[in-house]
Amino acid sequence: MTLANYINELLYRYDCVIVPNFGGFVTNKIGAKINASTSTFYPPKKKLTFNAYLQHNDGLLANHIASVEKISFEKATEKISIEVTKWKEQLETSLVKVDKVGTLTLNEDKQLIFEPNNNSNFLVESFGLSETESKEIKRFNEEVKTLPSLEEDETKKVIPIFVKRAAVAAAVVGVIYTGWNGVQNKQQQKMLASQEKSLEKKIQSATFVIDSPLPTINLNVTKEEGINFYIVAGAFQVEENAVKKVEELKEQGFDAKILGKNSWGLTQVAFDGYKTKELARKELLRIKETVSEDAWLLEK
Repeated sequence: MTLANYINELLYRYDCVIVPNFGGFVTNKIGAKINASTSTFYPPKKKLTFNAYLQHNDGLLANHIASVEKISFEKATEKISIEVTKWKEQLETSLVKVDKVGTLTLNEDKQLIFEPNNNSNFLVESFGLSETESKEIKRFNEEVKTLPSLEEDETKKVIPIFVKRAAVAAAVVGVIYTGWNGVQNKQQQKMLASQEKSLEKKIQSATFVIDSPLPTINLNVTKEEGINFYIVAGAFQVEENAVKKVEELKEQGFDAKILGKNSWGLTQVAFDGYKTKELARKELLRIKETVSEDAWLLEK
């Protein structure tokens, strides 16, 4: 698999994927949108941007590659470095296409310009949803024609029986048409209301926003004497969810703990902390096989 494939996979599960010494791909959840002029509904999605200042190796990408390819963390880091060198050389003469993610180019000031692939939606909750167009409902006002009054002649004329039957049939058809037209209108209204309600349930608020460039990533980790390595179980926007995760892991026998908030304001939770890298990596492999494939190693 290529580096682009690994980045693509991680963007479905994480808000930020950093390519060491190159930059970070950052996602930001946005809600559903409605284009009133075209009556088109757009599902919630993750808006993708690129931040060239995020270059610190947080271990996420390298750990993922090492896990998939069954290689060491150092070997995975080396593979990333080789690919980054190729990208930088390619940018000097042309663009770099990151498959299913977007394209990168250099402007006249040698600044990276990122153009996301709008056909990709990394929001898992919107999987399978596409833009929907609701056709305009046209309503017709039936014109009621006034029937001329029939004046009976002094000598009453006998109306033939087939004329009476034709008049009755015409009246019945008119009633049926009116009823059917009303049913169609109601069905169209229900369909539109159902579409709007379905989209409203999917509306998500943004959980990750970077307003200004970040020179580096410095994690605010709880310091423990002699403990330099942690196996990260996840990062949470709501602190209560982080506390629940710690309790859940402790019930499973782990000495779980909260490490503090990272630079994006997310509270990190660890399975446990370790004094040596060898011991931590050995435990990481066990956790990946038995508990969570998303676990990764953080070095303080």
